[in-house]
Amino acid sequence: MTNPLLQDWDTPFQIAPFDKISDDDFAPALDEALQTHRMEIDAIADCEYDPTFSNTIEALEEAGSQLDRVLGVFFTVAGADSNPTREDLQRKFSPLLSAHFSDISSNKALFARVASVWENRDSFDLTPEQARVLMLTHRGFVRAGAALEGADDARMKEIKNRLAVLGTQFTQNLLADERSWFMPLEESDLEGLPDFVIDAARAAGEEKEAGGPVITLSRSLITPFLQFSPRRDLREKAFLAWQSRGANGGETDNRAIAAEILALREERAKLLGYQNFAAYKLETEMAKTPKAVRQLLMDVWTPAKRQAQADAEVLTRMMHDDGVNADLAPWDWRYYAQKRRVAEHDLDEAALKPYFQLDRMIDAAFDCATRLFALEFKPLDVPLYHPDCRAWEVTRNGEHVAVFIGDYFARGSKRSGAWCSAMRSQAKFPDVQSPVVINVCNFSKAAPALLSYDDARTLFHEFGHALHQILSDVTYESVSGTSVARDFVELPSQLFEHWLEVPDVLSQFATHAKTGDPMPPEMLEKVLGAANFDMGFATVEYVASALVDLEFHDGAAPADPMEKQAQVLADLDMPPAITMRHATPQFAHVFSGDGYSSGYYSYMWSEMMDADAFAAFEEAGSAFDPDRAAALEQHILSTGGSQDAAELYKAFRGRLPGVEALLKGRGLTAG
Repeated sequence: MTNPLLQDWDTPFQIAPFDKISDDDFAPALDEALQTHRMEIDAIADCEYDPTFSNTIEALEEAGSQLDRVLGVFFTVAGADSNPTREDLQRKFSPLLSAHFSDISSNKALFARVASVWENRDSFDLTPEQARVLMLTHRGFVRAGAALEGADDARMKEIKNRLAVLGTQFTQNLLADERSWFMPLEESDLEGLPDFVIDAARAAGEEKEAGGPVITLSRSLITPFLQFSPRRDLREKAFLAWQSRGANGGETDNRAIAAEILALREERAKLLGYQNFAAYKLETEMAKTPKAVRQLLMDVWTPAKRQAQADAEVLTRMMHDDGVNADLAPWDWRYYAQKRRVAEHDLDEAALKPYFQLDRMIDAAFDCATRLFALEFKPLDVPLYHPDCRAWEVTRNGEHVAVFIGDYFARGSKRSGAWCSAMRSQAKFPDVQSPVVINVCNFSKAAPALLSYDDARTLFHEFGHALHQILSDVTYESVSGTSVARDFVELPSQLFEHWLEVPDVLSQFATHAKTGDPMPPEMLEKVLGAANFDMGFATVEYVASALVDLEFHDGAAPADPMEKQAQVLADLDMPPAITMRHATPQFAHVFSGDGYSSGYYSYMWSEMMDADAFAAFEEAGSAFDPDRAAALEQHILSTGGSQDAAELYKAFRGRLPGVEALLKGRGLTAG
């Protein structure tokens, strides 16, 4: 039988035919796609004609389309709907793919052609985008080690291969720990929990076939449990399980893996002539240097810690008033912060949550995209990889723009967190292709599905990434959509979060799940007034993680990352009742791949820009100002990585921002 992954897809908008693809198809499809790509690369490297942009750089852009398609499907299902077979395939594919791309980057004949085009670039009549693609291609080869020779070249291949294996192992260990642990609850343990938490716990128990309600390590369930459960013993048990993911000993322990990854990254950087991995990694980002990153993080850390310490004193008094004569612990913070939120803002999460229905928040995100960019969303009835998934065709003025897929509910087969990916990115070369974009979240499943305010922000955040893909309008796929500097990629996503805070958006779409009534004006006012509530806590847990990541890579690799983590936190005088948002053994951003390694700070760097960028709309008098929206699309969302990130931002705003807008947006002061 013909492999469906290798056939032409006669489906609406060439969406993968998930109903025809089985796990048995992936390995043979990958083998054939790799072989095809090798032949394409060899043809470019062995070309008898003098190197040109067309026969070398554009040829590289065109090569590998079959491989991209196979991997686009596989990594979508491996991340969002894993199973033992797919996990085994991931372990097998990682070294194969690493070796394949290492062979390409170390192909001396190919690199010679790329270098020739680069050296003779002034003799070619290149468009600005072509000049950018050439620069990025040449730089990518150099940074991958293409100029290395002999033993150094061989060692670089070994390092890349080993890192690929370790990154996959780290991710799968974390998923295994998250999937295997749950805490059964007796009916009496449900006392004090709001209905939405009870419903989510019962739904989780059904999925686990536990015979009753359970608390799992899904963030959308464990976080509200920590907020609302009056049982301090159960909060402690759940929190410690959450905090110990990847550090439980045995086969799924990630601590030794993290140490090896850090050592290999340092060796890789030094082979390429860099002092350390942070210097290597940050060279291509907006921040450029570890010093600039550290300065930003410390500018934020100082006021954030001051606020967190003041909040801790208030929460400790509340706990003592409850008769708990102990130090405030990490499993206490969310519980007493929630009680304080009710007391100071008269804002009860249990009363608020019915107004944040998942379907209404999806409608809200779509409506904002319509008002800003004239996009329209029409449901698509197509086979997808899981029954929970939904799809929409995105159009503008009746013309097809993209396909958007939403996969919103938590399940044991899905890794934790939320992300956006493209199964197919926008491009015009060699043929015009529209994007197929996916948002994956981990919200609790119920009928109806209700979100916390933070969940709603996550939905808007990921849809901001999706808009970056959907509105992309470049020629070459390598600079399409979110193919930008890591500390720029979060700008569109974090910027789009601001539209959730626009009063007329909430007044229209925050409607009660049972009555259908809009959120009362006084509640809406409280929601917006409490937007920065507990921001000291949120900022401290994030910045601590970013600083640990930076210190892991800015210097010699630590032999014991846990010891290094403890040292960094001690030097920061980390508030004892707050932990890192992502402790080392579960820090998938940093250790599942190189994406955010030495780059977890990038959310904060982007926030400098998003606070300033939304201020441009406020200065124009409307969150939906058409001129500002058009400028945002023209200079940020449509351009991908076709221009330098700093230049793109300055084209939109006229200047680069400082930290002041960020601190103001978080309700923190620099004094």
